[in-house]
Amino acid sequence: MSSKQERPNIVLIMADQLTPSVLPAYGHKTVKAPHIQALADNGVVFENAYCNFPLCVPSRASMMAGRLANNIECWDNATEMPGQIPTLAHYLRGSGYHTVLCGKMHFVGPDQVHGFNERITTDIYPSNFSWVPDWIEGEKYRPTGINMSAVVDSGKCVRSLQMDYDDEVEYAGVQKIHDLARFQNDKPFFLTVSFTHPHSPYIITEEYWDRYDHDEIEMPTVDPIPVEELDQHSKWLHYAHAQEKHDVTDENIRTSRHAYYGMTSYIDDKVGNIMNTLKATGQDKNTVVILTADHGEMLGERGMWYKQSFFENSVRVPFIVCYPEGYEAARIKENVSLVDLLPTLVDIATDGDMPEFASPMDGNSLTGLLTGDRSGWSDVVISEYTGEGVVEPCRMVKKGSLKFMYTHNYPDQLFDLESDPLELNNLADTPDYAAIQAELKAICLDGWDPEDIKRRAIATQKERWLIKNTTNEQDDSWAYEVKHSKDARYVRHIGAVQTKAKARYPYVEPTPFKPE
Repeated sequence: MSSKQERPNIVLIMADQLTPSVLPAYGHKTVKAPHIQALADNGVVFENAYCNFPLCVPSRASMMAGRLANNIECWDNATEMPGQIPTLAHYLRGSGYHTVLCGKMHFVGPDQVHGFNERITTDIYPSNFSWVPDWIEGEKYRPTGINMSAVVDSGKCVRSLQMDYDDEVEYAGVQKIHDLARFQNDKPFFLTVSFTHPHSPYIITEEYWDRYDHDEIEMPTVDPIPVEELDQHSKWLHYAHAQEKHDVTDENIRTSRHAYYGMTSYIDDKVGNIMNTLKATGQDKNTVVILTADHGEMLGERGMWYKQSFFENSVRVPFIVCYPEGYEAARIKENVSLVDLLPTLVDIATDGDMPEFASPMDGNSLTGLLTGDRSGWSDVVISEYTGEGVVEPCRMVKKGSLKFMYTHNYPDQLFDLESDPLELNNLADTPDYAAIQAELKAICLDGWDPEDIKRRAIATQKERWLIKNTTNEQDDSWAYEVKHSKDARYVRHIGAVQTKAKARYPYVEPTPFKPE
């Protein structure tokens, strides 16, 4: 096994609901995100990276397992991730890494660690079955209470719940980097720092709001599409998001986007703090940094908000790998997805000598693409949706520039993003695209039976509804509680001088007493 000096540390920085379309690294001209831009300038930018399920819990579970969500029976935002499923943390821990989770991962169930040596913050969202959907009730059942208030009540704030959480995550993450340098430097580390911004509601402090001129905030490129003209998946989401209950004005849209830009800058500052801390502790050159998100954000495009759809703003994610010591800066056009993260990091951690995986992986290592070798890459990604807001299984396949969207029992959609990046011209059932439609549909349905998926999803909804309705919040909550040691960090049983000297970084050997 390699020594720490031969193997890099790994830091995974995650944002929540961050669409790459607002980042300067992906071509946006207005948003200010210099620290993410620095990662892009010195790293490998994947221009076509996708989540495998545009919803928090299944996307993160899929990413952590390296497997598609439905393959691990993860259906929605209240699905337990069984402790028997090996995760990225297990594999890296088995490869000699010290693994730390700081921030949101939205695990549901009694296992709130899933292989990490340490979890140093709690989560922001429920770990129990509070958010179980109900496909029998229909798309208008809203377990999270989602509606358009995040848009119509958007704007400035002095403080928010999400800032409470992300400031805590930033502090804990930065502190852990210092501690890893001082006290836990006998092995390489894998540190995940996962924030909840820029997730809705769209509110931000004046400091970040004032970084932008309100009149220069761009409006959506694609105007709202009338409900009667929407595809079925989008129509379900229209009612799932209670869009019929509010009138959304142009000013609401501009204000929401303005706040979202500010929220993105807020996260960018935290990225900068993490990178500065790595540099200050001398760990920057031997650390692979990955920046990504669990899914995107529609941000008013097509009149749609939030996530849960397969249109680009919702399903595409930023994916930047920065390790100048190992990878030259580049931009990669091939399709990749979050299930590729596990095999990639295990490949990096083992210097290509990967162990046999205990479960079949749906992802593949990106190390070839990272080093400029594009040979053999399938260029196919799959995303799924079986969560709240729909009542039938949905799936997406993208191969090259062609994206196929499947909604069970409803018409297919097919878009060529090279000629139609706004996804306005549905090519499904047109003669010229019949062959590619058939090919992508075959990939979509291979090993994925929508009738069976529907049956299983509804069955587990019923089971979880029973548990939810017969227990109270105290009985069925598995929320993680951080237990801080009383003795490890501060002065306890030995002299103050010695304890403080050991906590100084870089360590300075105490000057000996002069001879008596």
